[in-house]
Amino acid sequence: MKKICLLIAMAMGFLSFTPQSDTEVIVQAFKSGNATEVSKYFDDYIDIKLLDKAEVKNLSRNQGSIMLKSFFDENTIKGFDKASEREVGNTMYMTGKLNGTGKSFGVTILLKAKDGKHQIISVRIS
Repeated sequence: MKKICLLIAMAMGFLSFTPQSDTEVIVQAFKSGNATEVSKYFDDYIDIKLLDKAEVKNLSRNQGSIMLKSFFDENTIKGFDKASEREVGNTMYMTGKLNGTGKSFGVTILLKAKDGKHQIISVRIS
């Protein structure tokens, strides 16, 4: 009887641990305020639009990382609050606020499902 109770308790314990979805991992990367961590989820090429600057299309992952890191550093980005997300087919839109020191910025992130994982293909910050 003790063995059965132990097995049931272990099974319930294992069921309570669910792996995070890849989009939640991306949200956590934005919450960290670390552009290098965020750029790990970039697709091979990315489009970035920052505030009042022109949109830059087809940046390599490395160029996009440098551009985002520069923005994060200039604005002392400390966190992210996700407002919504919507998935249509293999495309997902996520919106939220990037929190800087005394200022926040609206952000729209476009993700694409590729090889079973979501990758960031566009970031717009306003």
